[in-house]
Amino acid sequence: MSQRRPYAANVRDPHVLLRVIAKFLIPLIALFAFYVQFHGEYGAGGGFQAGVILSASIILYSLVFGLKECKRAFPPWLIRVGMSLGVLLYGGTGVMAWILGGEYLNYSVLFPDPIDGQHYGIIAIELGVLTTVASV
Repeated sequence: MSQRRPYAANVRDPHVLLRVIAKFLIPLIALFAFYVQFHGEYGAGGGFQAGVILSASIILYSLVFGLKECKRAFPPWLIRVGMSLGVLLYGGTGVMAWILGGEYLNYSVLFPDPIDGQHYGIIAIELGVLTTVASV
């Protein structure tokens, strides 16, 4: 028995324009999320805002293409790993500062130069927040 397509071959897809526009917008939204992430220490933004923007692109994908397609693109096991990895990255950065003799989330001790430690420490925790928020 052959499987039927959702639309017959002679019937036009009524949502073709919506799908084409979404395919154009979703990567741009994700790119903007990463812009907000990596320029968050210089202006407004950071991990939480970038995570919300990135998850909005995933929600748009789900609304346009359906939940089944979204689960195929973003499997549930990947989402669970993302949630755990984000919390681990955030907390692990603080624990690493403890191990190196500093206070929890005092990034100055992460590198020999305290300014580099602050810079890379902030990037690490903001990446953890992005991963957690986007996954949740």
